[in-house]
Amino acid sequence: MNIVILLFNEFETLDVFGPVEIFGRLPQYYNLRYHSLQGGMISNHHGVHLQTEGLDFIPDKIDILLIPGGRGVRKEVHDKHFIDNLIALIRKSNYVLSICTGSALLAQTGYLNNKHATSNKLALPWVSSLNQKVHWNKRARWVADGNFYTSSGVSAGIDMCLCFVAEQHGYQVAIQVAKEIEYHWIEDRLNDTFALSD
Repeated sequence: MNIVILLFNEFETLDVFGPVEIFGRLPQYYNLRYHSLQGGMISNHHGVHLQTEGLDFIPDKIDILLIPGGRGVRKEVHDKHFIDNLIALIRKSNYVLSICTGSALLAQTGYLNNKHATSNKLALPWVSSLNQKVHWNKRARWVADGNFYTSSGVSAGIDMCLCFVAEQHGYQVAIQVAKEIEYHWIEDRLNDTFALSD
């Protein structure tokens, strides 16, 4: 399965590399690709630099589209060109996974309308204000609604991706990956100690 990771400047490091660590350990199932609107070098405030391909190099059919969050989201949610391109990518994706405030970008496309979703709990008041047609879950660590998966802040993306792997390839495959990286997988999507109080 091809995984297209859509990057932008000031992405959140763990939002990208947490899922990369999970999917990258299963090369028999997943092929990771790094893309941005224009291609070229993308960087963030941690000093991470990634070489990306432009959108013209994305396959006609995307198995999994992965959208991280980060400081750059605050700019991209207001960039019509970015959102229009994101809509085009979603249309040809089988699954869409967002981490942290990546769900804010999804919310701007309208594809989360009438769906259940979540986001980084500290940023959720802002994210939810962008689109009130989304059923925002203030308590979930991650949410799956149809082919859309959204997770809470940063490390929750690892838990969500392990869940996705378990659904696609079986529980034992996911638990083996968690053991390999010595990670205590939070399997219960409703178990989020950072959840907002009602």
